[in-house]
Amino acid sequence: MILRLAIATLLAAPAAVEAQALQCAVGNDVPRVRPDLPSRDQPRRVVPIGSYTLAISWSPQFCRSTAGDRPTARFQCGQGNRFGFTLHGLWPDGVGKEWPQYCRPAAIVPARVIAAHLCATPSAQLQQHEWAKHGTCMAGYTPARYFTRSTALYRRLRFPDMDALSRRSLTAGAFASALAAVNPGLGPQMMRVTADRQGWLDEVWICLGKDFRYRRCPAHQGGLAPTAPLRIWRGPR
Repeated sequence: MILRLAIATLLAAPAAVEAQALQCAVGNDVPRVRPDLPSRDQPRRVVPIGSYTLAISWSPQFCRSTAGDRPTARFQCGQGNRFGFTLHGLWPDGVGKEWPQYCRPAAIVPARVIAAHLCATPSAQLQQHEWAKHGTCMAGYTPARYFTRSTALYRRLRFPDMDALSRRSLTAGAFASALAAVNPGLGPQMMRVTADRQGWLDEVWICLGKDFRYRRCPAHQGGLAPTAPLRIWRGPR
């Protein structure tokens, strides 16, 4: 059976919308994934968890970039699917500037788990990467528990009218304030906004405590300065 998710209300909502796919259809053939392993550039690192980051990506910009031409991006950027913000992942952070990664060997994520979360993280290989690099550092977690946790955090988010914001002269701080305004408990200082070299919105990193509640981001986490100009790619119409 084909799982279909098409939420027309997202297209009509004037203010805040849910963090869900605009149009997403998952068929029976879930893409196969390859193992994701530590490397010299991305080594295994086991350090205590001090907090978390929930990373979400602006899909229209991803699909516009060369990254959207990768074979692994076909589900996200083609096949009739359409996304706004997608879930990049839930990242454990360290107590200081270092973070844990690839903490233990990672088996291949089961196809049923991948299928259940493709309308949140629309890349099977990215799901394998997120589990291997980040999920394995969360004690007691299985792939199913990791993606259930991260997807629940993602789905509780609401978003401002991105089409209207894309037509404004905008700064990273103004965008953060607009996002915070439609999410109770989330302040502009609790997120980091990133962009590509031309200033197009790329991702938002939302800072969470060990209890998964919103918290002020540490100064070293990076992101754009609040006064930095920001543009939002609306995607094809």
